[in-house]
Amino acid sequence: MHSPEVMTPSSADIILDKINVADIDLWDSQRFWPFFERLRRDDPVHYCADSAYGPYWSITSYEDILAIEANHRVFSSASKHGGVIIHDDLTMTFGNYVLEGIITMDPPRHQEQRAAVSGIVARPNLAHFETIIRERTARVFNNLPIDQTFDWVEMISVELTTQMLATLLDFPFEDRHMLTRWSNIATTEPGQGIIISQEQRIKEFKECLFYFTKLWRERKQKTDGFDLVSMLSQNPATAKMNPMNFLGNVLVLIVGGNDTTRNSMTGSLVAFQKFPEELEKLKKNPALLDNAVSEIIRWQTPIAHMRRTALEDFELRGKKIRKGDKVVMWYVSGNRDETIFKNADVFDIERENARRHLAFGFGIHRCMGRGLAELQLKIFLTELLKYIDRVEIMHEPDAQCQISCTDIQACLCG
Repeated sequence: MHSPEVMTPSSADIILDKINVADIDLWDSQRFWPFFERLRRDDPVHYCADSAYGPYWSITSYEDILAIEANHRVFSSASKHGGVIIHDDLTMTFGNYVLEGIITMDPPRHQEQRAAVSGIVARPNLAHFETIIRERTARVFNNLPIDQTFDWVEMISVELTTQMLATLLDFPFEDRHMLTRWSNIATTEPGQGIIISQEQRIKEFKECLFYFTKLWRERKQKTDGFDLVSMLSQNPATAKMNPMNFLGNVLVLIVGGNDTTRNSMTGSLVAFQKFPEELEKLKKNPALLDNAVSEIIRWQTPIAHMRRTALEDFELRGKKIRKGDKVVMWYVSGNRDETIFKNADVFDIERENARRHLAFGFGIHRCMGRGLAELQLKIFLTELLKYIDRVEIMHEPDAQCQISCTDIQACLCG
């Protein structure tokens, strides 16, 4: 069921003190863009005193997001302070341990555990995966129906990213659909269509932990594995993780390797339908592929926000952020900042500074798999250009597809 159509206000009509960009209704009704525009222009460091997630600061301009990201000594990502998402999710525990992964750690543990797995996606190792990605992408496109409606997300976006994730984890291929399920559970709230309660989430996360613990024990006995589970089990920094640390790292790797690239693949379809001239431009000049990848990621922004918690009082743009305050960096807004990206709402594969997008984050938590994500998207676009003359979206997604592409019926018309 689609959300009822609601009039989108102009940014000038929005009452500044009433803005709560975390209001789920803004996202369901696709009305959030003018609210971010107003904040960037008039209050880029904005305090919301009352929301479903408690009080929080919104950081909406490009430069301010960079400043927060770069200052990890003041702005913490650690799970013990609330983690990296807007709500405090400290309910998943095992004994005295709270769920935590690489992304919800501060130095020095963050660098130590990140180093344990980052080598698999280091640029010299990308060639190891390129042939596999090309073969699988070509196979998936070869099996698509032509001039028929089909589910783009399931047949393209989910399938390609889940296959790649199963390879990185050396996960049993026949069970790879479980990775998609766990990724979806990790990135949705109860009652939003995937799970009905926090209790269900905890139950399914425990099933994930049991499954990966079995793989961990098997890989622990080997020394030649080139996969993420083997790396975690062999590296001294991660070999003795408690169960919640292990599960946290597994979930970070699942979501990072699956959900974000999946959203970009689907977001590209939306972009090319809304801006068909860019598809024609790319078909005529494949040399634009690399820049097109960056522009897709900027325009679609697969991760809408990240959160930090202030460890001490800090002043930004004359606003006093207090110790313990929740600070939310809205990447989706920073990537539309007109002071950085001219005509930012326009999808332009020739944009000169597209690569400056914030979608991979910045600083010590910058996405370690960005090179692999870009490679996957480039190969995906290469194959896409072989098969299509135009794109037709037959059924719009139920949620805002530029942020969370979850439901698109499409037709590739050759």
